[in-house]
Amino acid sequence: MMFDQHYPHLASWILGGGGWIELGQDDYSRSLVRILDIGGLIWEGARYDTVAEALAAAEQALAQWSEENLPQ
Repeated sequence: MMFDQHYPHLASWILGGGGWIELGQDDYSRSLVRILDIGGLIWEGARYDTVAEALAAAEQALAQWSEENLPQ
């Protein structure tokens, strides 16, 4: 299955110019996955056993955030 089909909100966010996602940990953040826009951090998730779990959590979080913050 293609990424866009499995994670439609993330794909739309990235391709539609809403913002970007970051994967991985660094010295500045304990989170594993982050969703950002020009204004900064929208959501972050910290602990997952797999990248698939992290992306699924990000997809769900972005879907909820979009429903609450973007015009329908």
